[in-house]
Amino acid sequence: MFQTLEQCRRNFSKAWKKARKLFQALEKWRLFFSQALEKTAGSLSKVWNMDAQLHRPKLTLATKVTIVRIMGVPVFIALLVYYLIGLQRGEDIWLERVLALAVFAAVALTDALDGYLARSRNEVTDLGKMLDPIADKALLLSGLILLTRPAIPALAPHIPIWFTTLVISRDVVLILGAALVHALAGSVTVQPRVSGKLATFFQMATIIWVLIGGAEKQFNWFVGTAAVLTAISWIQYVVDGARQLAHVQHGPQQK
Repeated sequence: MFQTLEQCRRNFSKAWKKARKLFQALEKWRLFFSQALEKTAGSLSKVWNMDAQLHRPKLTLATKVTIVRIMGVPVFIALLVYYLIGLQRGEDIWLERVLALAVFAAVALTDALDGYLARSRNEVTDLGKMLDPIADKALLLSGLILLTRPAIPALAPHIPIWFTTLVISRDVVLILGAALVHALAGSVTVQPRVSGKLATFFQMATIIWVLIGGAEKQFNWFVGTAAVLTAISWIQYVVDGARQLAHVQHGPQQK
């Protein structure tokens, strides 16, 4: 019996020594990985801080203003749709029309604000360049399409169908042209034109004139001016795109 107990004690002692060695080895590995993780975390922290110093924040104040402008577009659409539905029922709810006008004017006028903030704060970003025209086109096209409704006699003045078709056709052609130039040339350089900016201004002025129910004579002048400027800017942008394509095709031959 005593021999059995002694044998058990020896076996336990050997097992304990092996377990202690195992625990010591595990502790060494734990310390090794802990130190390695600390070094890695320190390196990542330095890289993160360096990246934060070298790169500007993507969501700048100007970009936030642009996002708010985009969020105002569905509000304008909802107010105008409710107003037009009321007209179809013979109900002229002026509050909805005035609110739609206020939202449209706010989104349109703040177009210059986000651009000024981006330039003055030196925060011009690719995200802002992409979102700003989206806000403008979404606002303009939604207003033009909804107010081109000759089936509602109570809505006066009406935006003529040919004018809305002209504006949409120009934008579609320019988008397809830009895609073509990018595919063939690898990049697209869009040179802002005064005619394009003036066309956008008079397009917005036309929509505002409809929303306030202005006189027909002045409305025709707004539509005519906007149409002429839209056509001029269309031609200029097409010529710019053709020049870029010609430069790509004839560039290698000149070298």
